[in-house]
Amino acid sequence: MLLAVDAGNTNVVFAVHDGSEWRGRWRIATRPDRTSDEYAVWLLALLQFSGLKPTDVDRCAIGTVVPAALYNLRRLCREWFACEPLVARAAVDWGFEIRVDRPQEVGADRLLNSLAAHHHYGGPLVVIDFGTATTFDVVDTDGAYLGGVIAPGVNLSLEALHQAAARLPRIGIGRPQAVVGRDTVAAMQSGIYWGYVGMIEGIIGRIRGEQEAALKVIATGGLAPLFAEGTAVIDRIDPDITLEGLRLLAERNSAPNLTRTG
Repeated sequence: MLLAVDAGNTNVVFAVHDGSEWRGRWRIATRPDRTSDEYAVWLLALLQFSGLKPTDVDRCAIGTVVPAALYNLRRLCREWFACEPLVARAAVDWGFEIRVDRPQEVGADRLLNSLAAHHHYGGPLVVIDFGTATTFDVVDTDGAYLGGVIAPGVNLSLEALHQAAARLPRIGIGRPQAVVGRDTVAAMQSGIYWGYVGMIEGIIGRIRGEQEAALKVIATGGLAPLFAEGTAVIDRIDPDITLEGLRLLAERNSAPNLTRTG
């Protein structure tokens, strides 16, 4: 079985795939100083609860945008699963060209999303990922990664608004009943929600204008369903697209040799 680890800025997602389906998905808050033993205590209990054992895992793959978290995630794979993890980075075999000026600077999550989206939906397409940042990644007909757009994430914008304006409260995100808010909270919710919908539609429109192609739009991330309600430009929601990218990358690349850590 494959243990896939998707380490983002906010959460680390662990998932196990048995070759035909995902057997479990679990998430924990990202904390770069969390040790491999801390991960293990938490993860092994969840595996046991799902009827799985550490010995069931024979491959590990890690995708992370938090370099400081990689060391302990590697140790977790080596010490508790006896596997050297495949780490998603520009140098591995992706099966497509990375047509940008500095491929090594592209976040692993963006390449993983592009790999899985093209595999499942073909191209050309755009993947919108509603994470800590909201990213738009463009994939060509042949699967090549062409670049994209990075914007502040929704929750990041909400927190910045609260921190920078003394009288504005901290609020949750939701689709407002009306565009014109009748109180402060409703006005803030409208600005964030419809502001992001406008950004999504505007950026997709400009990407389509530059690419001159009928691009499919795939959305992922926890807030994807909420924003898909407010716009017709999103064609499909796929919550597992990053994990699927890790699975496909592991299929394309042989397992690294195990390195023992002291």
